[in-house]
Amino acid sequence: MTEVALSSLMYEMFGAAVKLAGPVLVVSMIIGIIISILQAATQIHEQTITFVPKLLVIGLMLLIMGSNMMDMLSDFTIKIFNTMLG
Repeated sequence: MTEVALSSLMYEMFGAAVKLAGPVLVVSMIIGIIISILQAATQIHEQTITFVPKLLVIGLMLLIMGSNMMDMLSDFTIKIFNTMLG
């Protein structure tokens, strides 16, 4: 495997990681900011309040997007093995 092919594969790997983790992290961050604003407005500063809504939203996102994420990951894995073998 040449250096060019390896760097191209690494670039695709980082792109796949961003596509897989990005939506979940962005939604989690948005939920955290919304809850932080509500906590600041109501002056309730309990750390566990942010955990349950984030957990529920992330679980819902994984249920909705999980099959697409798995397809993307399996396609990338097959591409890696095809590159190594051929």
